[in-house]
Amino acid sequence: MLIIMGGVYSYNQLKTGLFPDITFPKIKIIAEAGQQPVDKMMTTVTIPIENTIKRTEGLDYVRSTTSRGSTEFNVFLRWDADIDKAMAQIQGLTDQVKGDLLPNTQITVQKMNPSILPVMGFSLEGNRSGMELRKIAQFQVRPLLASVSGVADIAVIGGKTKEYEVILQPAKLSTLSITPSQISAAITQANILASNGYISDHGRMYLSLTNNALDNLDKLQNLVVLNNPHRTVLLKDVADIKINAQKEYIRINANGKDVPLIAVIKQPDANLIDIDNDVMAKVAELSKILPSDVHLKPYYRQADFVNDSIKSIRDVLWIGLILAILVVIVFLKSWRASLIILITIPTTLALSITGILLAGYTFNIMTLGAIAAAVGLMIDDAVIVVEQIYRSHEENPAEGMHHTVRKAIACLFPSMLGSSLSTIVIFIPFVLMSGVAGAYFKVLAFSMILTLTVSFFVTWLLLPMLFLLIPLSKKIKPVKPVNEGWIKFFLRFPVISIGFIVGCIALIVVLPRTLPSGFLPEMDEGGIVLDFNSPPGTTLEETDRMLKQVDDIVQHQPEVASFSRRLGTQMGFFITEPNRGDYLITLKKQRDKTTDAVSDEIRAKVEGILPQLKVDFGQVIGDMLGDLTTSAQPIEIKVFGDDRRTLEELSRKAADIVKDVKGTADVFDGITIAGPQINVVPNVTKLAQLGMNPTDFQFQLQTQLDGNVVSTMVEKEQSVNIRMLYPNSAQTSIQQFGATNVFLPTGQLKPLSSVADVKIESGVAEIERENQKMMGVITARLDNRDLGSTLKEIQSKLDKLDKPSGYHIEYGGDYAQQQKAFSELLTILITSSILVFIVLLVLFRNFSAAAIIIFLAVLGAAGCFFALFITHTPLNVGSYTGIIMIIGIIAENAIFTYHQYETGLLEWTAEQSIVHAIAARLRPKLMTATGAIIALLPLALGLGTGAQLHQPLAIAVIGGLLFALPLLLIVLPTLLKLVHRDKVVIDEQ
Repeated sequence: MLIIMGGVYSYNQLKTGLFPDITFPKIKIIAEAGQQPVDKMMTTVTIPIENTIKRTEGLDYVRSTTSRGSTEFNVFLRWDADIDKAMAQIQGLTDQVKGDLLPNTQITVQKMNPSILPVMGFSLEGNRSGMELRKIAQFQVRPLLASVSGVADIAVIGGKTKEYEVILQPAKLSTLSITPSQISAAITQANILASNGYISDHGRMYLSLTNNALDNLDKLQNLVVLNNPHRTVLLKDVADIKINAQKEYIRINANGKDVPLIAVIKQPDANLIDIDNDVMAKVAELSKILPSDVHLKPYYRQADFVNDSIKSIRDVLWIGLILAILVVIVFLKSWRASLIILITIPTTLALSITGILLAGYTFNIMTLGAIAAAVGLMIDDAVIVVEQIYRSHEENPAEGMHHTVRKAIACLFPSMLGSSLSTIVIFIPFVLMSGVAGAYFKVLAFSMILTLTVSFFVTWLLLPMLFLLIPLSKKIKPVKPVNEGWIKFFLRFPVISIGFIVGCIALIVVLPRTLPSGFLPEMDEGGIVLDFNSPPGTTLEETDRMLKQVDDIVQHQPEVASFSRRLGTQMGFFITEPNRGDYLITLKKQRDKTTDAVSDEIRAKVEGILPQLKVDFGQVIGDMLGDLTTSAQPIEIKVFGDDRRTLEELSRKAADIVKDVKGTADVFDGITIAGPQINVVPNVTKLAQLGMNPTDFQFQLQTQLDGNVVSTMVEKEQSVNIRMLYPNSAQTSIQQFGATNVFLPTGQLKPLSSVADVKIESGVAEIERENQKMMGVITARLDNRDLGSTLKEIQSKLDKLDKPSGYHIEYGGDYAQQQKAFSELLTILITSSILVFIVLLVLFRNFSAAAIIIFLAVLGAAGCFFALFITHTPLNVGSYTGIIMIIGIIAENAIFTYHQYETGLLEWTAEQSIVHAIAARLRPKLMTATGAIIALLPLALGLGTGAQLHQPLAIAVIGGLLFALPLLLIVLPTLLKLVHRDKVVIDEQ
């Protein structure tokens, strides 16, 4: 009871998350230098930063994307690197090189981990203006939600930001000989709140302030711009001052409404479930504080999926456990023995959970999946001991229970130790695995080692004591001898066993080539990320108009519960052009269609009415993992070369080829073109003759278009910009801009064309580089086809693509990670087999015995491949792990049989010992195999949210267990007879 209570306490103390807390070895750098041309950014920003960050310790490779005015660097480190140290080095190196970059280049460095992405999202809706909603979100909602323990940040985007607009009247300014620079200087110099210093008087200290701060509209309007003997000119005389919404190049929408979005970002070590509960409690508080017509509505809660996943795997675990115990009751027909197993398994689980807590792990889909997968092995351990004690009691019912238990454990202990070691050591080589798969499956492997170690000690020490507390009935039916005729039949006809061996070898050789293959097992998350981009140069307004049609499609999709949309920005840490963005779509829990099916329907509808809008569909967690690793898309093709135009041409051709491959969707040629630009080249000589400089010239042009923020006004907690601009600046056309005038220092107007050349230039594509080598990147997603066969077809077709000398193609994305993971898993498989062989060799000190058992264990992989084949399950990291597990499981069972055979040799002939060993181990083998299969069956069926992640593993193990029965009951005795033929002949003589 104390152990179980400790397990319950540990369970409540464990932090809960979807995946283990993993720090991904990726650091992102964004350098922004204003609206600079791509070529200039490449020369003056990208190359210097690339050169300097190559000195970072633990660096693997660097990828950069150079666009107009900004560059995004993805710095990939080795998985064993110290990311905190590397980040500090990168920050120091970028600070050193800052002086060599373009002036005013802003550099941001961010360590990439799941915590940079929001775990909750809300929309603030109400019958109010965008400015009012934004203010409520910023100053009422944000502070309250930020007070929740474990919350790192509350990000508010969307709505409208208030500002004061000083709209100049050029005609009046020219008449009065006042320039925009004078207006700017007047506002800046008048709006002052500064300290003059301290005054000490009569023992008291006074702070002296000069306070001429502008704090309301009236003061701004009556600000003196010009004061001379002839006149006094106020700001309102030469400009219209209005309160308006700040011009922004983003559009935010939730459920079809233009409202602010509030995203909750958690700290890396915080408990997701606690944050979700605490934030929702604060939201309930806010409902009483906010105005009655304003409501905070959730559009995304990661905790919903996590809770559903954890609950479903927990349910699968208990269902499997109950079914397995029913199997024990059926075989043993003893409620006492079944009760002992019923006590043993929860005790093992409780100790395992305590161990996970002490190891510093969280309660996540990998640790819980490991426990669910290990339940069959726990039952294995318990059933073997219970059956041995039960059989000893059947054979000698008159003996005392203490003597019976001690004799049974003494007989079993060497085999128990060897069998437990054989299932534990197969997980040790997982330390060799790298990458994201290694990071997650190492946690699974360690959790399995912990659980199986606990299971051994519980069945060795605790379970026997339970027989003393709950003794078996002395009234027991006589033991029915096992019919040995079938065993002798297979021994007389070894060709049957040899045929089965040949069949297994054929399956191992043939099936892996025909199986579909993937990388990580996929889950149906119930959420969609829809990335989009409109044609280059499309205005924000035009893209927003197109997206309203997409909004309508999403809203009328029956399976959609809610959605949010970002235009001009994206979830995460990215450079985003004004024509790009994303949707986050949450589906209803009760629905008939899968997430992929809903994505296909929305994709078909969008492409049907908006063929010019490029869309890319993914699931939330998968998209997040892609962003944190190398590529969000499973298919990534990299074309390397030296000439940009040639790379673009090859990328388009490659993309067209990929589009024609069955099973691909959302194919993108990787060519992202910034919109066209108007290049204004001032005549510096003429400007100097007119008393102007390029800085003043640019200031006036910016006033003509975006306006200039010349000062700020403090209103309560809010700092409000004061922006100076010309009338109708937002509606300025190219023709109007070319015909605009600039103010000379005398106040006179001069046509722009007389002091500068104005040229319209077409947009330039972003430049992608990897390790300072230029490349084109073609990406695509899978559509109802496996990764392996799709890439094989793509490779065969791209091999025929005519490429100039010096150009070559590499494959990245999930395929590159899959190939690396499979190579490492093959090494792990071989290493695990060697470790099991060493355990067998030490245990039996017999090379032939160890070789037979490990040979049978490897043949068990045929069952795994066969189960994957008939269920159309891909060979991926999960199913590969199941294949490795089956080697230990078969070796574990074979150990008990061989130990029984060795013991029998002391009394009987070799053949009699073989027959007796198989007959004696028949019931425990059937019990353990049936119990393990039934325990894994709910997981193999993929019941519930998140169970799909471990489904391939469970299917592989069940297939191996099904083949294990004939291998252990038929093939093993045949091989023992053949190998020990000399001993059998001598015995017969």
